[in-house]
Formats: sequence, structure tokens, C-alpha cells
Amino acid sequence: MIRLLLALSTLVLLQGCSAVKLGYQQLPTLSYWWLDSAVSFNDSQSTRVKEALSQVHQWHRTQELPTYLELLQRGIDLSQGPVQASQVCGVWTDIQTRMDRSMRVMVSQAAPVVTQLGPRQLSHLARHFETKNEAWDKEWLQGSAAERLERRTEKTLERYQSFYGDLTAAQTALIKTQVSQSPWQPEWGRQERLRREQELLTALRKLAQSDMPQEQAEAELWRVWQRWFMPPNETDRMVMQKMSQQACENLTQLHNTTSPEQRQRLVRKMRGYERDLRELVKP
Repeated sequence: MIRLLLALSTLVLLQGCSAVKLGYQQLPTLSYWWLDSAVSFNDSQSTRVKEALSQVHQWHRTQELPTYLELLQRGIDLSQGPVQASQVCGVWTDIQTRMDRSMRVMVSQAAPVVTQLGPRQLSHLARHFETKNEAWDKEWLQGSAAERLERRTEKTLERYQSFYGDLTAAQTALIKTQVSQSPWQPEWGRQERLRREQELLTALRKLAQSDMPQEQAEAELWRVWQRWFMPPNETDRMVMQKMSQQACENLTQLHNTTSPEQRQRLVRKMRGYERDLRELVKP
């Protein structure tokens, strides 16, 4: 349930234009398949989950997607000239606000379901996490430090190229430097991943073992979400904050080196998102 929010809130900003429209329309079904593979719902839970996903999707489509049009327009305006890190961070702050608003709705729909999960289903979820973690380890922890850094750099380059097109040698060198100076390290990333999973599992077990009123169940799930971006350990919080600030600065540095052609490509990409969103929010 927690991860579904990220799909609902950021799909329109992270995928290709054609994928946005098709993927968003099918999101309740795709989300159900993912959740069921992780938890293995019984018949009554399946019905409730499908209804909840449908309601959240309808709310998000009518109430939240229109606000993303405003964000896209801001992004289009900003992308046509030089930017400042504070402007980039301001957009991300607004996205986080929308994510929190969506999570409030998701939590209210999720609480009646998660309180009905049984021990075998929670064990199934724990094994699901273990399988996913093995794949994550292969992608990010295998190989020497230099090999891991190279993989991270390649993925970062791919993301930027999907928006700006071909990058110059100087831009590629800049990105390599940025990645090498990132406070994020695979070992820390794995630690954070495990922390989030364990906090979620702990909360779900607590809810499943008690006859907790829905209001308290929602509060428990909300705390899990809040700690997603704000770890309990001060050192980890500082890493997260540094990562966030550096992400804004890195994008600012790269964008301010781009040519008019690269910026025009970015604008065309974002206008494609805008067209898809306008289609999706039509009654």
C-alpha cells in the first residue's frame, strides 16, 4: 500500500508520454496485481482492495491530476532558461505536498484491509521483500566500488538523456562527478531499504494482532509514511537532507549547461505530459 502512492503521485512525471496515459488508466488493475503478488489476498480482501484502489484512483484523477498541470506549466516556464536550485527544490517540495495529500486518502482506504491480514500473509510479504532485496543487491552491490559507481552513472545518464537527448562530453563528465560525490552509497541504500520494510512489517503485524479502531490504524500507517523520508536516526536524516539538496543542485548545474536545442527537447517532452494529463482529467 505504501509504495502504491509513489506510483499514483509520480507516474505522470517519470514515464514516457504514451506510457503515462495507458499506464495511469490501468493503474488500479496493475496495482492490484502487484499488491496481490506481495500479500496474496483472500476473496473478501480482494474485493475490498479492488474497491479501494478504484476509489483512490478516481479521487486522484479528479482532484490531484489537475494540480499536476500547474506543476508542469511551472516546469515548462522554468526549463526554458537558467534555473536556481531553490526553484528546483520548490517544485519538489510541492510534489511532496501532493504525495502527502494522496497518502492521506490511501491510508484511509488501506486501514480496513491491513487490519484483516493474517500471519501467513505477512510472512508472504516478508518473503516478497527478501526476493526483491536479492534482486536489488545484484543490481547495486555486486562488483567492485568502481563497477558499482559506473552502473550508477550509466543509469543517471540514461535518465537525463531521456529528457535532454544526447549529452555533450562536458555534460557527461559533470554527471560522473556529481554521482561520485553523492552522499548516497549502496550500503546505506540497502540499510534504508531494510529499515523501511521492517517498519512497515512491524506496523502491519501490530495492526493485525489488535482490534484497533480505524482512526488509530490510520495514524499508525501515517507514521510509517512520514518516516519514509525522515529516518529516526539523526545521521540518516542528515544524509537524506543532503541528498535532497544535492539533487536540486545537480539538476540546476546540468540544466544551466544545456543548449537551446536540449531545452526545447525538454519542453516538448513536458508538453507531451501536459497533453496526456489534459486528456486524463476530462470528465
